[in-house]
Amino acid sequence: MPITAIDKDAEALTLTITADFPVPLQRLWEAYADPRQIERFWGPPEYPATFTRHDMVAGGRSHYFMTGPEGDTPGGYWEFLAVDAPHSFEVRDGFADADGSPSAEMPTMRMVFSFEETPEGSRLTTVTHFNSAEQLDQLLEMGMLEGTKAAMGQIETVLADLSAFAADRAVEAEILSDTQVRVSRVIRGSVEDVWRAHHDPALLQRWQLGPDGWTMPVCEISAEAGSTYRFEWESEDGRQRFGFTGEIQEVQPPHREVTTERMIGGDQVTDAVTDDQWQSVVNEMTLTPVAGGTLLSLVITYPDAETRDAVLATGMTDGMEASYARLEREVFAAA
Repeated sequence: MPITAIDKDAEALTLTITADFPVPLQRLWEAYADPRQIERFWGPPEYPATFTRHDMVAGGRSHYFMTGPEGDTPGGYWEFLAVDAPHSFEVRDGFADADGSPSAEMPTMRMVFSFEETPEGSRLTTVTHFNSAEQLDQLLEMGMLEGTKAAMGQIETVLADLSAFAADRAVEAEILSDTQVRVSRVIRGSVEDVWRAHHDPALLQRWQLGPDGWTMPVCEISAEAGSTYRFEWESEDGRQRFGFTGEIQEVQPPHREVTTERMIGGDQVTDAVTDDQWQSVVNEMTLTPVAGGTLLSLVITYPDAETRDAVLATGMTDGMEASYARLEREVFAAA
């Protein structure tokens, strides 16, 4: 068990937990910064967590739910108040209702996570600030301390598994729910460079081409919320053409963007998805700095499981991997 100290201060209304790990500071930080990693230990073993949003910047948010043995899915959220990578972050931690909105009936807490190097590796000190003695006692009675101990017991396995999160892994798609998929890849470039590569038309037309044999004759994009975009691809022999259009809903450069998506000429890619189904697709892209470059996390929300599976069956991730490999090879390497 990595926990080395637990201090409950009834006067200061705080609970401080200290844990030590035999890994470098950056490795421990990334376990919390990467949604693929934190969800492997944040919930206790019988209530594993799924993070559907995790933008670790000041002003950002995390949304997650835990799945219990009876199928119940209690939810929670973080509001990031401050982030000083890789040394500390501060959040407002709260419970969420079934629709993901903050629960008005449950208390919120302020949590400060501090990371420091030690002769043996790294140390994490978590200080939870409560609003009252009653709140502190209530959450302890609900099993907060036991849950934290269980989570810490799982983090060691995550930290030891370097291969699962290595920078040289190809695009991976994880099914989060009946309607959501998370696509992840570490891109060898800074957050700013990866953001620019997604928003500069001249750059997009060089790398976002999917498999070899395609061009991108139409690339219309804006960086403002409420504006629209339009991308179209054409095979080099001119026989096939399709594209996407949609609206930019949220923009927080260079870390997060939310867009809607509708396919143009979708019958050339898949006839299993109707135009009405494409109208409901939402993409949430988050860029997070990691040791190997930038972790791109794309959470895609579909109207139903049928649409989700039909889109995945098109070979979407293969096309994305070809594009990201081209970005590293022909844009970043040539810069």
